[in-house]
Amino acid sequence: MGARLIVIALCSLFLGLCFYPYTASAQLKQNHYANVCPNVEKIVRDAVQKKFKQTFVTVPATIRLFFHDCFVQGCDASIIIQSTGSNKAEKDNPDNLSLAGDGFDTVIKAKAAVDAVPSCKNKVSCADILAMAARDVIALSGGPSYAVELGRLDGLSSKAESVNGKLPQPAFNLNQLNSLFAANGLSQTDMIALSAAHTVGFSHCNRFANRIYNFSGPNTVDPTLNKDYAGQLQSMCPKNVDPNIAINMDPNTPRTFDNVYYKNLQQGKGLFTSDQVLFTDTRSRPTVNTWASSSSVFESAFVTAITKLGRVGVKTGKNGNIRTDCAAFN
Repeated sequence: MGARLIVIALCSLFLGLCFYPYTASAQLKQNHYANVCPNVEKIVRDAVQKKFKQTFVTVPATIRLFFHDCFVQGCDASIIIQSTGSNKAEKDNPDNLSLAGDGFDTVIKAKAAVDAVPSCKNKVSCADILAMAARDVIALSGGPSYAVELGRLDGLSSKAESVNGKLPQPAFNLNQLNSLFAANGLSQTDMIALSAAHTVGFSHCNRFANRIYNFSGPNTVDPTLNKDYAGQLQSMCPKNVDPNIAINMDPNTPRTFDNVYYKNLQQGKGLFTSDQVLFTDTRSRPTVNTWASSSSVFESAFVTAITKLGRVGVKTGKNGNIRTDCAAFN
């Protein structure tokens, strides 16, 4: 009997160790606000749709904001905090300076719409509003709709230096991408699915100029780039890089969330090295080929991946709160 108790104790200890990083995600559930703000999803969706009608940039800006938030300190809306004289916040790290203001504005306006309902005021976290808004812009641009797990609290810290080394870079290879995503509990399949966020939105010339000028010597082009596509990029991006020029990430359907992203990779039309490597590396190519040929299979994998992304580093209990202003700590 004593030996059996020891075994049970050891199992409990090891299970605790194994599952500890994910215990917070167990707090998330659909319809989390059913008793306090039952219409929260409609309120957020209406606010997002209004913003979407004003500018399509709402779509890529909100998706990217969600991703950049979750990969740094978890999905806790710490990305939205404004810097103060005593604290340089996440959003002012160089890796976040290119985040379009429309993403931030979408969350701020959705929060205002939620708080305008007396029973909902200060009951819904900015982190959850961002998660819902990301889902809504994906659906508005033709992507899959899915049930969002809710129950995140807003983080209590936002520091620019915490961003360093946490976000994927345009020149990353497959090993670097897999390592960074694995650190957040995401698989290679999840990474390839989430990369499809590049099916909408734009980038600036300085983020990929190394591929179209002086790649391996004077006036050389990355050989994995489609030659005609490289020529188009050169015509749009001068050699003396203008960081203000924006180029569509997807040259074919830049305003539709679809699997054309993977079809582009098959043709050598991935804008970043970190995009094109998904096809050039034989370890990830089969997944690209499968999703290029099936929208439904891709969408299912994407929903799985973004749901897992939404569980990263969730704050619960004393580790967070619900901000009255998404851009400032209470």
